[in-house]
Amino acid sequence: MLAFAGRRLGYYAVLLVVATFLSYLLAATALAPRGYFEAKQPRPAAASVDRELTHLGINDHTPVTERFGDWAGRALHGDLGRTIDDTSVNDEFGRRIGVSLRLLLVGTLVGTGAGILVGAWGAVRQYRASDRIVTVLSFVVLSMPTFLIAVLLKIGAIKLNSLLGYDLLQFTGQSTPDLTGGPLAHLRDDAVHLVLPTLAIALGTIAAYSRYQRSTMLDVLGSDYVRAAMARGLTRRRALLKHGLRVALIPMSTFFAYGFLGLFTGATFTEKIFGWHGMGEWFIDSIDRSDVNAVVAVNIFTAVLVLMSGLLADVLHAALDPRVRQS
Repeated sequence: MLAFAGRRLGYYAVLLVVATFLSYLLAATALAPRGYFEAKQPRPAAASVDRELTHLGINDHTPVTERFGDWAGRALHGDLGRTIDDTSVNDEFGRRIGVSLRLLLVGTLVGTGAGILVGAWGAVRQYRASDRIVTVLSFVVLSMPTFLIAVLLKIGAIKLNSLLGYDLLQFTGQSTPDLTGGPLAHLRDDAVHLVLPTLAIALGTIAAYSRYQRSTMLDVLGSDYVRAAMARGLTRRRALLKHGLRVALIPMSTFFAYGFLGLFTGATFTEKIFGWHGMGEWFIDSIDRSDVNAVVAVNIFTAVLVLMSGLLADVLHAALDPRVRQS
């Protein structure tokens, strides 16, 4: 298993280098930081704009390969450059990464776990009323973009708080400013603020994963090895859990790897709607300001997350199917 994981890690390291180069190339050629400075009032002199762009390492008069080489040399030493406002990208990255990871990790765990359970349960109860209700609700959720789900949750929270007469659910920010109290009070406050953004991300994941898991679980319900396990004396539930579910989870591991980017996309809109100052919000604001170095930093963060999810999916696949380890 370690040898298999090591080989996959090497492949993903190469992919990360390629993704980093392409991200920088796209950001450096598509964005226009010169226009950001020239649009200021009063308009600065052209020489002043050139000096500032050169200082930031994003002067479009310098060949893009040379700019990438300078940036990569600093990045290898842990310096991701300066933002368009001449602040450290590293400092802003450090402030925002914890916010996004908290939202993404909780949303991923809740969405994946619940989706697998709901899908397997629906397959076992195929065509019953509960399965039909879950199917309808899943397609309703899948038909709505993440930002619409987030807005509806926010509206629902406002109406619920108004009905109760106090704020049961928080829908703005990741914590209450100037909150007093001990660690438990802060932990509870963080949890309350996390509920709605997590639901906004997890609901779409639950709906998608439940459909895939239901389909794969139906494929194994009538399989020979499940019937053989039941013939050996195992109950239907134990045979499904011990043999059927393990096989049904194999294609889900691949789906998890390629679905993670969709989670980050959903988190981008969720952060803006709920006022979370994470990587998604930073990405949108950086594109609006043509902040090349910040956009590249967020792209690297996304690439690392996607590749790590791919590595995790490969390891899970190998754990579920030993034949994969020999490839």
